[in-house]
This record gives sequence, C-alpha cells and structure tokens, in this order.
Amino acid sequence: MEVTEGGITVAVPEQPGDERTDAVFYNPEQELNRDLTVAALRAYRGREPRAEHYLDATAASGIRGIRAAADGWTVTMADVDADAVELAEANLARNDLEATVRNRDANALLHDEEWVFDVVDVDPFGSPIPFADAAFANTRDLVAVTATDTAPLCGAHFESGIRRYSAVPRNTEYHAEMGLRVLLSALSRTAARYDVGVTPVLSHVSDHYVRTYLELSRRATDANAAIDELGFVHHCPECLHRESERGLLSHPLETCPNCGSEQVLTAGPVWLGPTHDPEFVEATAAELDEAWGTADRAERVLDRLAGELAVPMHFDQHVLYRRWSEPAIGMEEFLDRLRDAGFATSRTHYGGTTFKTDATVAEIEAAIGVSE
Repeated sequence: MEVTEGGITVAVPEQPGDERTDAVFYNPEQELNRDLTVAALRAYRGREPRAEHYLDATAASGIRGIRAAADGWTVTMADVDADAVELAEANLARNDLEATVRNRDANALLHDEEWVFDVVDVDPFGSPIPFADAAFANTRDLVAVTATDTAPLCGAHFESGIRRYSAVPRNTEYHAEMGLRVLLSALSRTAARYDVGVTPVLSHVSDHYVRTYLELSRRATDANAAIDELGFVHHCPECLHRESERGLLSHPLETCPNCGSEQVLTAGPVWLGPTHDPEFVEATAAELDEAWGTADRAERVLDRLAGELAVPMHFDQHVLYRRWSEPAIGMEEFLDRLRDAGFATSRTHYGGTTFKTDATVAEIEAAIGVSE
C-alpha cells in the first residue's frame, strides 16, 4: 500500500498493527514520532549549523530517512534486511531523492565510519540498547532514540527491565515517566563509558513508546556531570509519597515518612535531571508544518513539555482522589489551590490529569483541603 506523510509518498507492506511479521516493518502509529523528528532536526540544525549528515540506523521502509532527505539532510540508511534495503531504495526513487542505503548492521557501520554522522537515529523494534554503545562512541552531535519496549522500562515486566537497562524499574501510577527516566539512565551510563556526556534536549512518551534526543559532549567532565544526574526514587504504594536521592548508592527507606508503611519501593538508578530543554522544545514547535498529519497533536505535546516542571515524578490527580476517597475537583482549580499555597505546579504531557509539583503528597493534601 502507499502512504503519504510529510510531503513524501512511500510504498509499505500491509501489516496487522505493530506486530512483527516477515514483511518489512512499518508502523503507522509512529507518524507523530516522525513528524516531531523532522521538526527537531530543523531546530537542531539551527542550534548546531555544522550538523548535516543523518543516519537512520534501522531504516525498514525508509520513511524516516526519506523524510530527513526531503528536508535537506545528507542521509544514510542502514538495515540488515535485504528486502528493507530494496524497498528503501525504491521509495527514494519514487520521491526523486538521493541517499545512501547500506545493507549492514548499524553497529558495524558506525564503528567502521567513525565521525561520519552528525546525527544518529536509533528506532528499532523493541529495545534500543543493542545499538547504544556504537551510537554514543561514534556520533558527533546528537543521538535520537526510540524505545517501544515500555513494559520492561516501566516495571510491568520487572526482570526483563533489570536485564536490559541495568536498573530496577517500578510499575507505579507514573509508569510512563518511570520508563523515560530508566531509559535516560541507561543511555547516560552507556555514553559515559566513552567519556561522552549527554543532555536531553527533547523527550516525550506517546503511544506506547519513549522518545528522546540527546545532545553529546565529548568531555569527561560532562560525562561526570551526566552521571551526577542519576539517583533513586523511593515510592510508597500506600499513600503515594515519593522522594528521590541523588547518587549511585541507594539508601532505601525502611518506613514511609508520611504514613509509616513498611512497603516502600525503590527504583533506580534513574535519571533525575531535566528531560528536555524548554528553549529547544519551543524551537521545535516553531518548526512544525501545519500540513503534517499530526501537527495539532505535536503542537499540544510540545506546548505541555515547554511548561513542564523539571522534577521527578509526576502525580495523577484522579489516582490521588481515589486514594483519598474523595470526588475530584477540576484540574485548574486543583492546580490553583496548590499555587495559592506557594507551590510550583505544571501540567504534564503524560495525561490530562497528570501534573508536577514541588509539594509532597502530604502538602498537596493539606493545600487542597481534603482533610478539612
């Protein structure tokens, strides 16, 4: 079937949802991801003018790399599947565009052609970890990563999360942010092995995948600074109290300081620092094309991100009210009460009833007046 997206038209195999088949993989649910990719690439070109060579490390149908080529990037696409390479080449010809398509494993390609690529995009089926070492060791400026294995990342598949990401994930009401911060932790630790520091300039969790863009610095001091952003989150499932501690040595809480429960869970190491740069988020929003299929949704995601507080972890208002056995009030009134009590607050892109604040769960309850 033919798919038109972002001004290009490609042929892709018909597939049942996002299930793995023998056909070349194509996921229509990733259109938002690809729209935001092109906007972020435009914004990054303004941030780093020398960036011009883009690698789509797992090309499949080639749609992401072809969209980058149509936007003026010098593009290389790689895939181990010969059928994918043939399809990507045909789709390039269909759009009268040029790019290099390689029938190679991206890891081998990156190690063989060190420093060729300014931007490397890792968007595999499942975990990106098998590509992380090669990407951070051999990319000049920016590594973009998609992870679709959200169940291991957020703790729903606990053991596989530990195996793949060398961290303890916990399945909480903020599971989406847990997944993002576990991923950022694993990626930052991988980069640091090569004396590479990472700064997340844009990250979002959408449609059961995690996406992040990491700007690189090849200074050991910046790698150290990235490691300093790691730590642990202690979560009480009884009262929803959570707190974080920085450092790679955890000190689990024996009892919850809010309710006294002895069932406190610890997650980590997770990334505790900012997950995006507000200025870059705004620059990305400015590069959206209103003709794109997900332009309105992309704008809403970026608008929420730009104002999102840089504190872990978010709350869900409805989950809090269920715990309090109270009917929920409107979100704006709820947030206004927190602000009136002197706390910083923001909505988040994780859901319509999610928010961030520097208040503890006990301070939230007091500020809202639930106990009155």
